[in-house]
Amino acid sequence: MKVLAIGCHPDDLEIGCAGTLAKYKKLGHEVTAVHVCNGNLGHVIIEPEELGKMRIEEARKAGALAGIPVRTLNIGDLLPYGDNKEQRDMMTTLIAEEQPDVIITHCPNDYMPDHNAVSQLVFDASFAASVPHYPAVQAAGKPAKVVPIYYMDTVGGVGTIPTEYVDISEFIDLKLEMLNCHESQIKWMLEHDHIDFTEFVKTCAAFRGLQCGVAYAEGFTKCNFWPKVVPGTLLP
Repeated sequence: MKVLAIGCHPDDLEIGCAGTLAKYKKLGHEVTAVHVCNGNLGHVIIEPEELGKMRIEEARKAGALAGIPVRTLNIGDLLPYGDNKEQRDMMTTLIAEEQPDVIITHCPNDYMPDHNAVSQLVFDASFAASVPHYPAVQAAGKPAKVVPIYYMDTVGGVGTIPTEYVDISEFIDLKLEMLNCHESQIKWMLEHDHIDFTEFVKTCAAFRGLQCGVAYAEGFTKCNFWPKVVPGTLLP
């Protein structure tokens, strides 16, 4: 099975679903991680051009720890909202190139507009990618299937009640190691915001684990729109 995980910023997948992606890999599935934005505005001191390059490299290092290739659309933070055809076409081509069987992305009601915009972008592009004569699909050479979408947890789990859980107890250390590759964010938040974000993410995973009877878990909700709904689950 081909799994395509699409986050907004370079560390979003590590926060929301890295344990699940590592579990997919161990089970023999093919996984690709994508971040839409390059994270270039995620610091007060480091200038955007330098930071964007730094964060793309941090994401690649994180993916390499789990044997997961990482792609980026390299769009600047605070991406334009609404129906941006250029961004939709970029995402459409990427999905058609990857030919996924399942997609994981942001919940549509997360804490920041960029996350919500990416959720809508993926929803729109995942349908466009199935249309053979759409130019962005022709650029990829082959249309994709319309496939199930799973929304990962919001940051802090606020405002969401998972409908499905993945036991990541075996992968919690790897998840946190991947997260810590994003040094430009982890170090900044600890020094300037006094937030130990590694502990924050571990605590959230422990809480989701408590809800489903395991040590650590990641929570997801299904995108319940026809024809994306299938019997059973495609989560590991």
